[in-house]
Amino acid sequence: MDMKNLVNILVLVFAFTFTAQAQKKRGNMGSKLTIEQQTTLAVKKMTLVLDLSDKQQEQIKPIVMSKITNKNEFTEKRKTARINKQKPTSDEIFAIKNNQLDHQIIMKNSIKNILNEEQFEKFEKMHKSRTRMAKNKMKEKKRRNKFQQNK
Repeated sequence: MDMKNLVNILVLVFAFTFTAQAQKKRGNMGSKLTIEQQTTLAVKKMTLVLDLSDKQQEQIKPIVMSKITNKNEFTEKRKTARINKQKPTSDEIFAIKNNQLDHQIIMKNSIKNILNEEQFEKFEKMHKSRTRMAKNKMKEKKRRNKFQQNK
């Protein structure tokens, strides 16, 4: 092996290690923020995209806080269930999904009452894009897990 190949291999190993470490750090960042901090950041992002007024920001803030609180509670319950190796029954799954859909309907209606038509259209596009990205991320995660299990 000549020196040029060795240097290229070392650069690739370093780049891969650096990327993996950055991804690990990024994954833990959300959990370190308080609910209030997460809410503030989410409302500010919405303000930038939707050009919200101060009044709209104040009206949206409790809705976003409620969403984040519910999400955190659900995540904690799932973590506890995974640790205890408990799988939800079909009735529990139905109740969870039904509850999530109810919250989505309430949030959508609340936001629709706060935003004007143009802002709401942008919000819908932003929400659909985010949902699509999350689904793709989950598919990729499942694909990686299957690949690792087959090794």
